[in-house]
Amino acid sequence: MRILTRKRSLIKQRIISISMKKILISVLALFPAVALAQNKDLRVNLNEDGSHYFKFMGLSQVWLRYDQSNPGSTMYGDEVESTYDIGIRRLRFQAYGQLSDRVFVYTQFGQNNLNRMASRKTGGFFHDAIVEYAAVKRKLSLGAGMTGWSGLSRYASPSVGSILSLDAPLYQQATNDINDIFLRKLSVYAKGKLGKLDYRVAITNPFPVQSATTGINGSLVGAVDTIITTNSTFNPRKAKAQFQGYFMYQFKDEESNLTPYTTGTYHGKKDVFNIGVGFIYQAQATRRALEFNDSLGFQGGETNDMLLLCVDMFYDHPINEEKGTALTLYGSFSSYDFGPGYLRYTGVMNPTNGLTTGNYQKGNNGNAFPMIGTGQIIYIQGGYKLKNELFGKQGTLQPYADMMLANYDRLNGPMAVYEAGINWLITGHSAKMTLGLQNRPVFNPDLNGTLTEQGRKSMITLQYQISI
Repeated sequence: MRILTRKRSLIKQRIISISMKKILISVLALFPAVALAQNKDLRVNLNEDGSHYFKFMGLSQVWLRYDQSNPGSTMYGDEVESTYDIGIRRLRFQAYGQLSDRVFVYTQFGQNNLNRMASRKTGGFFHDAIVEYAAVKRKLSLGAGMTGWSGLSRYASPSVGSILSLDAPLYQQATNDINDIFLRKLSVYAKGKLGKLDYRVAITNPFPVQSATTGINGSLVGAVDTIITTNSTFNPRKAKAQFQGYFMYQFKDEESNLTPYTTGTYHGKKDVFNIGVGFIYQAQATRRALEFNDSLGFQGGETNDMLLLCVDMFYDHPINEEKGTALTLYGSFSSYDFGPGYLRYTGVMNPTNGLTTGNYQKGNNGNAFPMIGTGQIIYIQGGYKLKNELFGKQGTLQPYADMMLANYDRLNGPMAVYEAGINWLITGHSAKMTLGLQNRPVFNPDLNGTLTEQGRKSMITLQYQISI
């Protein structure tokens, strides 16, 4: 009997032990959900004080849009005067963390520009994949991989979840998808803060331009044309290294440099005033012919170095902290030298894919305009956040406006793009809707073949953004 009683006791203890383990596992499994509910943060702490952690984030931006098409625009051969479309402008999943006092890792996966004109079941890719080591804490970190740590300007690497306007000033991503992947580059970089100075420098191994995103009829719009002309295009030969840097002096509150992506508006939660200068340089980046002979065609040739320069200013200031009102301002001046005559037409998530025969500039279909070229660009942007809880628990509003004014040497006159809109901040950047209106120029060849403004078109977009 004693033996039987002892066996029953051991069995009972084992059942209790197994049950306790299951309960403990269930509690541990539930804990992240509880932490998320309390902190709204998908984060796993790796040590007791939380200085070592791993974090997850996500973002989705859905566009509903009406666009007045540029003259001659077609959808698979059918000419269209205007389009309506739905698209996913951006989809992002981020995973990053501080694994030790000195080791940081960052990855980002996602997709851009998925609308009915995009190729189906394609497009998802790793935007970022880097490892970083803090050689001198705060002052110097060294990293490498596919990364947005680059040079030139504040919005060369924008934090897409905190953009003030409908979209970032994309001309600052000057080689987007030509010798990089949506602004990201295979680089080694250094970053840090020296007192009030925030800096980043990088050396990049550019991608071959032959693998760049194709434009209409399979041609590489603004990258490599099949026929060389006296206008510069990117050089198809082996690319030389690219050097870049951005230096930002922070007069007031300090901004985070944990990731390369810069905030568009803080909604008055910081008092920021920064002035920055940056550059990108690549030797022999472009090529062109020197002259045209009626019988021999384009003759001779030269390569040109690419030198891009920018100076900019960012100001984000709480007007009334009690009410939550705030002002956001940004301005920049850029000087781009890709070589004589370089010009690139770009249309974001273009709702068309071709042009009819006629006197139209290649690539100027749908919502495209001459966004990037050799010349000078001025850009200004401003927004004002109204008081908190303007609509009670449904949030508040933030109207904005911006203007891009460019003087490209290939165009017969200045190129101006105007935008205005309003953000409905339901819960800040986590849930917001943006209604934006863009008015852009149409540049096509005149009777002399000179690119001249021949009218203007508009686009209206409603965006719904969710981010965690």
